[in-house]
This record gives sequence, C-alpha cells and structure tokens, in this order.
Amino acid sequence: MTDEMMSLRAMLEKAPDADFLREMIGFAAERLMELEVGALTGAAHGERNPAARLAQRNGYRDRDWETRAGAVELRIPKLRKGSYFPSFLEPRRMAEKALAAVIQEAYVQGVSTRSVDDLVKAMGGSGVSKSQVSRLCEEIDEKVKAFLTRPLEGDWPYVWVDATYVKVRRNHRIVSTAVIVAVGVNTDGRREVLGMDIGPSEAETFWTEFLRKLRRRGLRGVQLMISDAHEGIKAAVAKLMNATWQRCRVHTMRNALAHAGKSGRRVVSAFMATAFAQDSAEAAKAQWRKVADQLRPKLSKLAGFMDEVEADVLAYMAFPKDHWQKIHSTNGLERLNGEVKRRTEVVGIFPNDEAIVRLVGAIILEQNDEWAVQRCRYMTLETIASLSDDPIVGLPAVAI
Repeated sequence: MTDEMMSLRAMLEKAPDADFLREMIGFAAERLMELEVGALTGAAHGERNPAARLAQRNGYRDRDWETRAGAVELRIPKLRKGSYFPSFLEPRRMAEKALAAVIQEAYVQGVSTRSVDDLVKAMGGSGVSKSQVSRLCEEIDEKVKAFLTRPLEGDWPYVWVDATYVKVRRNHRIVSTAVIVAVGVNTDGRREVLGMDIGPSEAETFWTEFLRKLRRRGLRGVQLMISDAHEGIKAAVAKLMNATWQRCRVHTMRNALAHAGKSGRRVVSAFMATAFAQDSAEAAKAQWRKVADQLRPKLSKLAGFMDEVEADVLAYMAFPKDHWQKIHSTNGLERLNGEVKRRTEVVGIFPNDEAIVRLVGAIILEQNDEWAVQRCRYMTLETIASLSDDPIVGLPAVAI
C-alpha cells in the first residue's frame, strides 16, 4: 500500500493539469483489473501460493479506452485458461454510446422528442426526457458552428440563395421564421453550402447582414447571383454584390401564368418556352419580345410583366451555355430546402432558435459532405475555366 501511495503522489506531482484526470482514470483502472484478476487466479500479482491458485497469468493485451477525459491506454491481463474482460468495459457501456448516437441521429433525421422517447423504450431503455435529448444534441453544435463559420477560400462565380420557413416558440408565442441558405460553385466546379441563417422575415436588412457575413468569411469572385424575385434579396444584392442578378426562371413562369387565366396558361407557357429554347442570348431576347407583342392585345398585363423581367430572367444566357441548365433557376437549392422542410416538419414547433440552427445546420452539413465525396464535379473544369480571372499557367518547354 505504501508503494501505491508513493506512485500516486509521484503522479500528482509530475502530471500536467490537462492529463491529470486521464492519469487518475488509468491508475484506478489498473488497480481494479489487478483486484479482479487476483480473484480469478486466486493469487495477487507475483504471489506464490500453489495451493490456492486457480489459474495462471499469461501476459497482457493492449487496448485504448475512450473516456470523457480522453483515450486511456490499458494493459489488460490475459489468463492461460479461460478469459478475463474488465467489468468497467462491459458491452453495456458501448450500448450507452450507441443509444446516444441513435438519439442524436433521430433528432437530425427530424424525429420528434416524443418519437425519440418511444424509440428508446423500444430499444429496452427507460425513456428519455426533452432535456436529455437537448443535452445530447448539443454535441452536434460544435461541428455545425465550425462548418457555418469556416473561411470561404477562392472565387465563387455562381451563388444561389433561397429561404424556407419553420415554426418556433418565442415569448410564449408560436411564430414563423425564415431559414435562408446560400449555395455556391467555386472555380474548381465544386458545389458547397456557403452558409445559413435565421431571422423573423426576408427583409432587406436581414439579407444584407447575411451577405455581409458571407463576405467577411471570404466570399468573393461572384459573377451571378440566382434567386427568386423577393425585393429584400434584390436590394441586398444590388447594394453589396458586384454581380449580375438572375431571376429564377421557374418562379418567373409561375408569376407570368398568374396573368394568363386558367384557360390560357398552357398556351402561354408554350409560347414563353420558345424564348428559353434559343441558342443565343440575342435570339432569346428577340423571341421574348415577339411573344410579348403577340400577347399584348389580349393580355396586356402579362405583356407588361414580360417587358419588366426580360433582362433579369434571361441574364444566365450571358454565361457559358454548358451551365445554362444549372444556373437559370434555384431548383437545385430548392431540392435541398425541400429536404430541410421534410425533416423539420416532423419536429413541428422548435423550442428556440438554437434548435433550428442545430438541426438545419446538421442537415446542410450532411448534404455538403455528400457533395464533397462525389467523383463528378458539378461543373467541369473546362467549362468553368472561362469564368476565372487567373491566367492559365503553362509548363515550360522541355528540350528533347
């Protein structure tokens, strides 16, 4: 016992503060294993007692034990006959970790707290409270925060922005709040989620602050911003971004058909589509005006609308033709927002803004990881090279 006290005292004197808890855990685990193995063998380590001995020791096997204080290196004793496994490493410890992972994953997948509680009970647990779910899910916050505040490196020629709405409880009332997301393509042709934020509405001040945050993180080289025609977005883009604005073609068609009447929507849609089918920006503009003039006698409001939006809805045609299918609308971002909506609808009403950031942030982080591991670029290097201001660097000639 005296030797053990001296070892403990030496450890206290030499171990740094950061490592002290881990060293203490390792010391306690070593003593506990020696007591358990002594009970199995009938003799303490180094003790000679042939009459009482039940088994012989047979060296050690190394294993890392993950604890809250960090990884602890264990030397687990082995026996010549039978087996030994430390009691503090029982499988139920791993099951406890698995349960926490299931709860976290269920929350990220949009399962409500009550459903999570039922899930835990079905797994043989005793249920879980809302506070426990929140406490476990706070572990996600660090990763989400790091993702949403990471530096944005390089140029981002194309940026899409859009918003969706979720319900949250504020000051004992249930209100609708906007969740805005930005997605960009860089000069490597890779697509990434650039950021997200939440606010009471899509007001100009909210969009302006969101774009300022992106610029502070390094967003630059933007040549085309794609969004719907919300006035707050348009004003913020005009104020902060030295870029062309593309009015989403899909949203524009919906707005236009509202002026056509139910009986004429199919014909008007076909007429307007002929402009988008042209091979050049000049031909598209000429066809757009031709259609507007044909509709003007009977549908003057629709013709006026087409005159107003012509430059914005056809802006994408000033960029490489290979990109037209992907930059004429916000369809790609709307698919991501649709997934956000699907998962958040299961939750129903969020308890606070932090819960929204946690769940939506985890969803878009998951999507961003999927894009990162895709073998194919969203846009090829050959087609996007024309958007870069950097000169092409060639290899020096080699004499043969």
